Amino acid sequence: MIVRLAITAVILALLSRGIDFGASMRAIAAIDVRYLALVLALVAMDRCVMIWRWILLLRSSGVAISSAAAARLFLVSSFVGSFLPAGVGADAARAYGLSREAVSGSEALASVAVDRVLGVMSIVVMALVGVIAWRSASDQSPLLYAIGALTIGCVAFFWSNHWLRWVIPDRHRDHKVARRVLRLSDALGRYRDRPQVLAHVMAWSLLVQVLRITQAYYLGAGLGMTVPYAYYLLFMPIGLLMLLLPISISGFGLPQGVIVWLLRPVGVPVAQAFALTTLIVLTGLAGNIPGLWLWLRQRREIL
Repeated sequence: MIVRLAITAVILALLSRGIDFGASMRAIAAIDVRYLALVLALVAMDRCVMIWRWILLLRSSGVAISSAAAARLFLVSSFVGSFLPAGVGADAARAYGLSREAVSGSEALASVAVDRVLGVMSIVVMALVGVIAWRSASDQSPLLYAIGALTIGCVAFFWSNHWLRWVIPDRHRDHKVARRVLRLSDALGRYRDRPQVLAHVMAWSLLVQVLRITQAYYLGAGLGMTVPYAYYLLFMPIGLLMLLLPISISGFGLPQGVIVWLLRPVGVPVAQAFALTTLIVLTGLAGNIPGLWLWLRQRREIL
């Protein structure tokens, strides 16, 4: 936690050298509330879609949990994850909460991991769409190489039960940690036998990314930005991947710096770009408010 706080602080300190924070805050305060209300509605929609795609994965595994319980667990873990490392905090809280519902630990973790990997794959697809949609003169080969590497990594994830047994020597497979890792990889590998479910969840994951990119576009419009939607298709997938890295707190820091940097080529003032990144993080956190309410309700029931 201390390391992540330090990284976030350093990045924000570096950004502060070239950003008029006062101008950014004034831009945020002056946002068109109609666009802000629309974005909050889209945030609510993407939360519903994310819950539904996870329920689909749970049902395909035969996990005995009601839709209401799964939704409650998802929302509460999202809230708790706000205080944990970005990207993995909410996932860890969700897997832990599901394991307490008398669900096998490996199956619980596998459902969350598959949900996350399909989310990453959908971001990769949107990045490819962005490369096609935004035909600039700049060389986009580094981005294409990154897309290829992420695609290979995501596909290899579903064959982890094979390559892990190749990597882990026979003499070490009886070790407690190795047994747990292999059980998890077997649970992940079973999803290969559910191609229709994976395709269905992937489709919903693509919708989530479209909703998030659209949220950023309307936030930009509310701030008076005139950046074409096609450019959002290019830079937002990169920003979303930065949000998944577990080196920031609640998305502050590195993702903001990357998005500010990516908006420079299209002439967006730094203060306005920082205002956009801050609003992206804050509206995402607003989507965790239902989880806060449910968490407080659970605590009152316990007490």
